[in-house]
Amino acid sequence: MRHVLGLFILALLFAFPASAQDHGPFHPASVDVFFSPIGGATEACVAAIAAAKKTINVQAYSWTSAPIATALMAAKKRGVVIEVILDKSQRTEKYSEADFVAHAGIPTYIDTRHAIAHNKIIIIGRAVVLTGSFNFTKAAEQNNAENLLVIHDPKMATRYLANWEEHKVYSDNYAGR
Repeated sequence: MRHVLGLFILALLFAFPASAQDHGPFHPASVDVFFSPIGGATEACVAAIAAAKKTINVQAYSWTSAPIATALMAAKKRGVVIEVILDKSQRTEKYSEADFVAHAGIPTYIDTRHAIAHNKIIIIGRAVVLTGSFNFTKAAEQNNAENLLVIHDPKMATRYLANWEEHKVYSDNYAGR
């Protein structure tokens, strides 16, 4: 009897969302995964950015990857609308790409609300999300054990973009140093 009761409770937990924010499970059309060191995560970011046609929204904790910054610049030149939100540490980080993108005319913001803005997200055209532990850095690609998921799912991208927009509301404009 306890087994049946336990199964019933488990079924109820999965049948009803835990909160108003829970939109239920996702079933992405496809997910690619990359691991570092030297697992192709930077190349996956660059390829996804190169395929962008309309918009790219970035949230990053640490960002020193010149190939990713260069890919964003190329996308901007193609007419892709790009915006970036960074952790406040990027204001003073010695090798940050924050200045590069800000000086290139890409709207760049600093998340000032959180102790650490630890997101690592690239949202491409409301259809693709790149996320995981992978920092957009040379060290992440060459030395660290990190992961990157490339999720092809418009519903997921819409949720990530809504969260990105929430962070933008309280982020400060960053014009560079």
